[in-house]
Amino acid sequence: MAEFAVIGLGRFGRAVARNLALEKQSVLAIDRLPDRLERIAPEVDAVIKVDTTDEAALSALHLERMECVVVAIGSRATEASILTVALLRELAVPRIVARAFDERHARLLLTIGASEVLNPEDEIGRRLAQRLAYPEIHDQIRLGDAVLAEVETPEAFVGTVLRDLELPERYAVSLLAIRRQGATQINPPPDSTVESGDVLVLLGGSEAVRRLAELT
Repeated sequence: MAEFAVIGLGRFGRAVARNLALEKQSVLAIDRLPDRLERIAPEVDAVIKVDTTDEAALSALHLERMECVVVAIGSRATEASILTVALLRELAVPRIVARAFDERHARLLLTIGASEVLNPEDEIGRRLAQRLAYPEIHDQIRLGDAVLAEVETPEAFVGTVLRDLELPERYAVSLLAIRRQGATQINPPPDSTVESGDVLVLLGGSEAVRRLAELT
């Protein structure tokens, strides 16, 4: 079990803390507002009321012992997020993941020591746009130049043995799993037959996945 700290307990910070706890990780939740701490307290290991722009107060927490510190401070406190990340880097926190609100903010956070930055609003918007544009792709995760995607089975594939589909050769994608009636079969045998309603879990370039999805 790893130890994590989450600083800033707005909606996004609470979601991160809650889901880390659900994954059986040790979570310390930090905010300067007592009502936010009270809301998350039953779900995490510990809560602490601290203004993380106070260098002495932050240092006293010894967050350098954590696996990772997530800085989820909201958009109304951009300066506080920047100062908090800078102080965490000075304290030699091994991994700092920080929320950014635009490209300039992201560049600043990386420059002063964030290990990784993310913009959850941009990510949600991107995934929604993809889902609207390609409804046959249920979900996808970008992995560098490739994507991991769940795609509805094209009707032309139904009744065909996987081996005969020749997915890598014809479509430049690899089949990792099949979701069927709520169950997931990982690395399905080549002699498996595709059924109507199957969802194919594919790995490949984004364009290759989209071309296959357009067959549905």
